[in-house]
Amino acid sequence: MVGPRTLAALGGGGFSMEPENLALDRWLLSLTGKERPRVLFVPTASGDSDNYVQRFFTAYTSLECQPSWLPLFRRTGEGVQAAIEAADLVFVGGGNTANMLAIWRIHGVDIALRQAWESGTVMAGVSAGAICWFEQGSTDSFGPGLAAMDCLGWLPGSLCPHYDGEAARRPRLHQMVVAGDLRPGLAADDGCALLYRGTQLAEVVCSRDQAAAYEVTLLGDQASERKLEARRLG
Repeated sequence: MVGPRTLAALGGGGFSMEPENLALDRWLLSLTGKERPRVLFVPTASGDSDNYVQRFFTAYTSLECQPSWLPLFRRTGEGVQAAIEAADLVFVGGGNTANMLAIWRIHGVDIALRQAWESGTVMAGVSAGAICWFEQGSTDSFGPGLAAMDCLGWLPGSLCPHYDGEAARRPRLHQMVVAGDLRPGLAADDGCALLYRGTQLAEVVCSRDQAAAYEVTLLGDQASERKLEARRLG
């Protein structure tokens, strides 16, 4: 029997930001329920950065799993659908969300990911790899400023990552929500992750003290925040 659709969105942190603190990465592996899960890293948003891929393998070869990655800029090896279907956990890296989604659509990655998610594969990602699953996200894909963009729409509302990591994130998010450019939704600090079962938020976890997530809504003509309780990972 296929379990509930599971997805984890990291506001920041994990192996790419905290190589000495792999608590979030271990937690992601635990979501699969497998002793040595097969993990597929998808670094499209970084242009398949060699350094990013190397950092992934350095971290995940130290964990109880079977790591691999999906190259889209230099196509080699097995097909996209076969690679995704073989994974227990798909981890999408950060970078340029707009470019990533465009390339995914060319190669049919978005369709293959959706099919795998509905079949029980755990989906996860950080930054660009976190906002891509929502209806909308707050992104710097189009230049130095932050803007709203439409994403895959698997999860309702919007997501803003790096909420405490970049000074412009909070005020710009509030501005976009008030202006009606961005749907109300969630914001996640670096080191904070949102766990979804189906399309419902099930839990918030964090790998560092003070990291949190927030529900951001429109109250009258102002943006309103509600801090969500987060479970600290050991």
